[in-house]
Amino acid sequence: MSFSFIMVLFIVRGGWVTYGILGLAALLTILTAKLPLGMVARGLRPILIILSLTIVLHIFSTREGVVLFRWWFLAVYSGGINQGLLLAARLVLLVLSTSVLTLTTSPIALTDAIEYVLKPFKRVGLPAHELAMMMTIALRFIPTLIEEAEKIMKAQLARGADFESGGLMKRAKALLPLLIPLFISAFRRADELAMAMEARCYRGGDSRTKFKVLRYTMLDSYAWVLFAALSALALYVSYL
Repeated sequence: MSFSFIMVLFIVRGGWVTYGILGLAALLTILTAKLPLGMVARGLRPILIILSLTIVLHIFSTREGVVLFRWWFLAVYSGGINQGLLLAARLVLLVLSTSVLTLTTSPIALTDAIEYVLKPFKRVGLPAHELAMMMTIALRFIPTLIEEAEKIMKAQLARGADFESGGLMKRAKALLPLLIPLFISAFRRADELAMAMEARCYRGGDSRTKFKVLRYTMLDSYAWVLFAALSALALYVSYL
């Protein structure tokens, strides 16, 4: 549903009524998921600088509407403030939808859902289980690789490496002593994982069962109906 929300968010035309309807849908989703509003709001902190820059750039670059303030070559138009706030609202809705997804769904549940969605394409040869397994392993090893990169970077810095000075080419060359050991470590971990999976007789998705089976309930149907109604209303208002 979060992916559908993001698609609708990119399709609709910007407007306060439209974003108000989509904001209501996001708020209902947050309340239904029983997420603390303060915790969801804290997810917006990292983009506060981006939101501020977006609003300021639109204020001084958009020449639409009534002139509200003018000094030398700088002019503030009412259309610039409106456009900046509308784009900021779109970014906030985008971040809220992704925050709800990550706060309510574990990586394993997400990959299980992707495998469930891709299951019909297995008839045309798409390896749905293998794709979901690759995603699970990739998500699992992201923190490990970040920790490994930090260790290698600290070791290279202790040997006198400089990653922050010089031009673009010099910085790119300075990253080679970091990337080469990181790739070697990643391939070694991948080889060890493959050997461990083979030792446990792993044979892909054929005839495998799941400990927790995803089930489509009536609550999911109600959520989809409500989301479809609000999305249709937002699209209707947007293109009216």
